[in-house]
Amino acid sequence: MEFDWIGVYFDLKKVIPKEIEESFEDPFAIKLLPDGDYGNGKEARYFCLGKTIQNRPLFSVFWTNGKQFRVVLAREMSEDEQNFYERKNASLD
Repeated sequence: MEFDWIGVYFDLKKVIPKEIEESFEDPFAIKLLPDGDYGNGKEARYFCLGKTIQNRPLFSVFWTNGKQFRVVLAREMSEDEQNFYERKNASLD
């Protein structure tokens, strides 16, 4: 799928598009549909926890129409998010 970077509402200098794309391509990336209002309807928002090639841990909020990803927010993972990512991937062994 392709990414739609037009009119992004967050600073693409702090987290560049290439890094975000790499985090989505991480073979161990975790993509989640949240509970509640955020997971309902045609504009459902998803979470992605993944790492770049340089091992930078990123958290992204996005939506998709099945053809494109539209990233709403991207930032470095918090410590709790990194722990969750590591625990989930450790359980794959």
